Amino acid sequence: MVMIAGPYRSHASSEAEIAANLRTLNEAALAVYERGHLPVIGVNLALPIIEVAGVESYDRIMLPLSLALADRCDAILRVGGRSEGADEEVARIERRGGRVFASVGDIPAQEG
Repeated sequence: MVMIAGPYRSHASSEAEIAANLRTLNEAALAVYERGHLPVIGVNLALPIIEVAGVESYDRIMLPLSLALADRCDAILRVGGRSEGADEEVARIERRGGRVFASVGDIPAQEG
């Protein structure tokens, strides 16, 4: 599993910017998938749960769930701009000896 980490709400000044950040994460996930890996995004795991729990639960759910997911990934692709949460995900994977990639092209292609 390769986690895609980058800004979602961090430093976003509008809903359009948040949507663009999510699209960037999802586009990177598609590229990782096309290289033969299983891409995962913490935001995509957390948002449906937050929708059910209520928007007031965002802080209680988003980062803890994303970090728990990072603990289960083999590698991480860091995309986009500033994001303390994404940097924390990277640090978790680095501490466990997982690989950190700065671009999709750095991720080895898998066959099969």
